[in-house]
Amino acid sequence: MAATPHIITFANEKGGSGKSTSAVHVAIALAVGGRRVSALDLDPRQRTMTRYLENRVATTKRAGITLATPRFETITSDSPAEFEDRLAALGAEADVVLIDTPGRDDPLARLAATRADTLVTPINDSFIDLDLIGQVDPETYRVRRPSFYAEMIWEARKVRAKADGATVDWVVLRNRLQQLAARNMRRVGAALDELAKRIGYRVIPGLSERVIYRELFPKGLTLLDVSYLEGVGLSHVAARQELREMVAGLALPDWPGSRPAAAVERPAREPSLL
Repeated sequence: MAATPHIITFANEKGGSGKSTSAVHVAIALAVGGRRVSALDLDPRQRTMTRYLENRVATTKRAGITLATPRFETITSDSPAEFEDRLAALGAEADVVLIDTPGRDDPLARLAATRADTLVTPINDSFIDLDLIGQVDPETYRVRRPSFYAEMIWEARKVRAKADGATVDWVVLRNRLQQLAARNMRRVGAALDELAKRIGYRVIPGLSERVIYRELFPKGLTLLDVSYLEGVGLSHVAARQELREMVAGLALPDWPGSRPAAAVERPAREPSLL
């Protein structure tokens, strides 16, 4: 039994960033890799992660196959006490607990950020999504200052450090990357790298813009379930590789193929004062 499971929180106040899709794929990748994984969905209205995993369970029953599937639950209230109880119960039998938060400002999402060992913020590769964490000059495309979400994460990190002295590894996940490099893509990347040095997060590539990720949802399958997919081609192989690279980039403890987390100098001041 894992005494202290590794907690991964996927959080972004902006919807449409691929947050739940990324969360589900990481959870299943870890389960396929032999980890005992539990998943906690904090969005009782959308329930995207829960629906995905329910579809996966239904597929195993319908097709008579075995698919590695995390244990999962959905929080149905906004009670911090219930959140703590469910997190403790799920963590008691898991090596990793993955939390998927709503795409909005939410009290439990903020609480989940303070409990994270790894905090993942998926963003689309655009200045619209970048504005969530940093304001950019319209002429130079240089970062002016961190935004409200970066300040919220800063506060969550301080709460965690005060509680048990632990450090929250903040990872910004660049989702929906285009296959061909473009000027906008380079500008977004440069701004993200500049801001990372100021407020202390890591940037890793996420999932590209591929139709296959949406097509897999009804059956609850992922690119790691290749033997159960129809018409597998080179695009599936490439997508599976980017999924593996994404999981490795999270640099989870004792995970095969993980790349060590890059040393990031922690800022000495509040993001709003930089």
